Amino acid sequence: MIRCRVLGHRLRFRADGETMRWACARGCGFEGAKSYPSAEDARRYAIAFDRDPLDATSRRPMLSVLPLWLARRLRSRRR
Repeated sequence: MIRCRVLGHRLRFRADGETMRWACARGCGFEGAKSYPSAEDARRYAIAFDRDPLDATSRRPMLSVLPLWLARRLRSRRR
C-alpha cells in the first residue's frame, strides 16, 4: 500500500491472553505479535502502545510551546 510506504503504518495494538498483537489499521497486511510472561503484562503494553498519533488529544498544543520556541530563538540569535 503506497500510503503506508509514504506515511508509515498506522499500528493498532491489542492483547490476546499472554500475547500482544499489532496490525496496520489501513489493511496493508503488516502485523506481528510478542509474548509476555503474563496476560496482565501483555494488556498493559498493548494499552501503552495503542496511541493514535493523529488523535487530537495526543498532539502537542502549539500555543503551549510557542513561548519556549521564541525564547530559544532569541537565545540563539544573541550568540
